[in-house]
Amino acid sequence: MYDYTDISAFHGVWVFCEQRDGVLNTTSFELLSEGRKLADDLHTELCGLLIGDKVEDLSAQLGGYGADKVYVIESPLLKTYTTDAYTKVICDAVKEKKPEIVLIGATNIGRDLGPRCAARLHTGLTADATHLDIDTAKYLDFLRETSTIDVDSMKWDMEDKGLKMTRPAFGGHLMATIICPRFRPQMSTVRPGVMKCAEFDDIKAKAVKVEKLNLGLTEDDIKTKVLKVVKETKEIVDLLGAEVIVSVGQGISKDPEKGIALAKELCDALGGGVVGASRAVVDAGILSSDHQVGQTGKTVRPRIYVALGISGAIQHKAGMQDSEYIIAVNKQEGAPIFEVADYSIVGDLYTVVPMMIDAIKSVK
Repeated sequence: MYDYTDISAFHGVWVFCEQRDGVLNTTSFELLSEGRKLADDLHTELCGLLIGDKVEDLSAQLGGYGADKVYVIESPLLKTYTTDAYTKVICDAVKEKKPEIVLIGATNIGRDLGPRCAARLHTGLTADATHLDIDTAKYLDFLRETSTIDVDSMKWDMEDKGLKMTRPAFGGHLMATIICPRFRPQMSTVRPGVMKCAEFDDIKAKAVKVEKLNLGLTEDDIKTKVLKVVKETKEIVDLLGAEVIVSVGQGISKDPEKGIALAKELCDALGGGVVGASRAVVDAGILSSDHQVGQTGKTVRPRIYVALGISGAIQHKAGMQDSEYIIAVNKQEGAPIFEVADYSIVGDLYTVVPMMIDAIKSVK
C-alpha cells in the first residue's frame, strides 16, 4: 500500500533522465552527478528513471555519470512526450518503488512534469532549485559562504537527513531553503547548469543495473494526442555551452548600444564568444532574458568570463563564480565583483574595453 506519510518506507534517490529522439539532455548528467553526492550522504542507491520508446541502450550513459541502477519504462505511447503518459508512469513507478528523493531538470518538460507528479503523489515540490544538501554540516558551510546568517550562534539538528532545497525567491532578492519533513518523496526541479557534471566513468557505465518496469500504460490513459511535432529554428544564446562570455551590467546604461557593441567586439577578439547580461540589463529591456547570467538566469562555467560594468550582486556572482578565469571591469574600486575576479580593472568600461581589444589584437 502506498502511504506518502510513512517516511520510513521510502529509500533511494531518483533522477528523471530526460531524452528526446533518443538523445539524453545534458541536465540529466548534471543531476546524476549531484544525486550521487546525495545518495552517498544517505548511504543509499542512486537510480535513473529512463522513459521513452526503445531507449534501454541509453542506460550505460546514466551509469557512467553515477547511477547504480536504471529503471527503464518503454512503450510506443511514450515515444513523444505527453504530460498524461509521463505523469502516469512516473507516479506508478514511485508508488511501486518508493524513492525518498526525486530530482527533475527544470527544462520545459521538467517544469510541466514536476508539479503534476507532486500533486498526484500528495507531496511538495521545490521549483528551480539551485543548491541541494543532505548533510547538515555541508549545508551550514554553504550558508557561511553565501549568506549573512550567523549560523554558529544558532542551534541545528546535525543528525537531520532531510533534503534541503535552496532556490531564489522574491525575484532573486532572497535565497530560500525549503524542506519537506512530513511527506515523501522529497521532490525538486533543478535549474540546468547549476550542478557540476562529474567525469564519465567507463567502469560504472558497464556495471550499471537495468530493471524494466511494465506499468500497463494504455491509450485510454492519454487524454491528448500529438498530431505533429514542429521544430522551430531560431537564433538562441547558448550561454551554457560558451567557452567565452562577456557580460554587461548597469555600467552600459549611459550608452547601451555602444556598450553591447564593445562587448561583441571583445568576444570576437577573444576568439568568439557570447554576450551575457546582469538582471538589471534584462529588466531594463536592453537584452532579452536568454542573455541573463545569475541565480534568476543561467549558471555558467566558461573558460573566460568578462564582467563589464557589473557591480556583482550575490545573485549574479552565484551564477558565474565557478568560471575558470574571471576578468572584471568596474569604475567602483570596492565593487563586489572584484571579490571573485582573477583580474580586476578599475576604470570606465568605455575607455578600458577598447584598450583591451587593441592589446589582444596586437598580441595575435
